[in-house]
Amino acid sequence: MTITLIFLACIMATVIFWLLRQTFNIQPWVSDEVADEVTGMSLDLKPQAIALTTFMAVATSLFALFASAYSLRMEMPDWRPLNEPMILWINSFFLVLASIAYQWSRAKVASTDIGSKKLVIGLGIAGVFSILFIFGQLSAWQELNSKGLYVSSNPAVAFFYVFTAMHGIHLLGGLYVWARSLAKIYQNQDLRIVRTSVELCTIYWHFMLLVWLLLFGLMIAT
Repeated sequence: MTITLIFLACIMATVIFWLLRQTFNIQPWVSDEVADEVTGMSLDLKPQAIALTTFMAVATSLFALFASAYSLRMEMPDWRPLNEPMILWINSFFLVLASIAYQWSRAKVASTDIGSKKLVIGLGIAGVFSILFIFGQLSAWQELNSKGLYVSSNPAVAFFYVFTAMHGIHLLGGLYVWARSLAKIYQNQDLRIVRTSVELCTIYWHFMLLVWLLLFGLMIAT
């Protein structure tokens, strides 16, 4: 058990380090001197990066605590392993595709001559796959309910509901920001603002993908 907790702690520490490095290396947060000469203003959005990094650090700690509790709880005599629904594999694929679509959008928006139509398509694909992931998770819940497996049925089942619910709520929050990013494009806001918004969303989606893969791997391995 000690080895398991150390392993989880190392994974979470690696995730936090990677996120911090990726977040503070985002170029749109750096003042563009050429653009400043044209507009007469400097776009300093670094506080948004700090806020996102802080939020992800807190979320990582939260998921790590629940993962530790899961590892400790499974050693109790009343623990009965859960056969996770197969649809979770499909859901994981959806989230991977959403992350890839966001990464593609991030690469496209880095070009100042990018057309909003291409960007909307990329963000739209990312949003569709994310929504499919959420509906797939709800389908997994329905599958367990149809088998008579509820929160009170088994500690393993209860943790499954907790893990998927927590992750789903965080992803729904990301979809709200996703919708705001699309609104900024339709409102023809400053390209640097749109670029930063896409950058932040991309990092958040990669974070949610990493968290889900860790949780899913923990559940299927036990």
